[in-house]
Amino acid sequence: MKRISHNTYATVFGVVYLGLMTNLLLLASCLPFVILLVITDPALSWPLLAVVAPPCAPGITAAFATFRAHGEGDNQVVRTFARNWKRSWRKAMLLGTAATAGLVIVLVDVRFFAPLQAGVAVVPVLAVLTVLLLASALVAFAALAEEPRATFRAIARAALYLSVRRWWLSLVSLAVIALQAGLFVTMPAIAIGLTAAPALYLAWANARYILRPVLGDPEPQTV
Repeated sequence: MKRISHNTYATVFGVVYLGLMTNLLLLASCLPFVILLVITDPALSWPLLAVVAPPCAPGITAAFATFRAHGEGDNQVVRTFARNWKRSWRKAMLLGTAATAGLVIVLVDVRFFAPLQAGVAVVPVLAVLTVLLLASALVAFAALAEEPRATFRAIARAALYLSVRRWWLSLVSLAVIALQAGLFVTMPAIAIGLTAAPALYLAWANARYILRPVLGDPEPQTV
């Protein structure tokens, strides 16, 4: 029976460490948001959630940068996360604030139009806008992780255009995030401690593929 090599063990433990430590760092960077989700009813506390949501954006961006660095052979998860959080937190906060504000406006409009007769036509449009905002936000965070010196306008424009251009990948990412949200509702400990990083990793991998035209990466033969 062939023995498992030391490199295989190191790779497995490196991936496990990446996932668990990224989960812990994400929890620390999003702690107010997570606490409010756990102890309150989001349907009632959504104004407070909207206030504390933007600070999660630097953590998501830093997690995306950590995934990229790990793929390049950097196993210093904590140091890489902290360095990228510090480097990109201002622009990430701006992106997070813009995305949160847009979502609040759209969802308030949904609640307003839903009981009205015009809601039959307006609500589906607002639902599409919600999906577009969420998909663009994920791609924008990935773009910032790849190019921290890019301007806010360039990131937003590329994220909006490319998330629509490769919409099927955007929908896959949103479906995974939706599954993660559902898991958080039923089993928050597992969602926070185990599955947050894998879900974000898949979203990052899709977003990075979506960004290939602006990153200058060669197109692979298979998706």
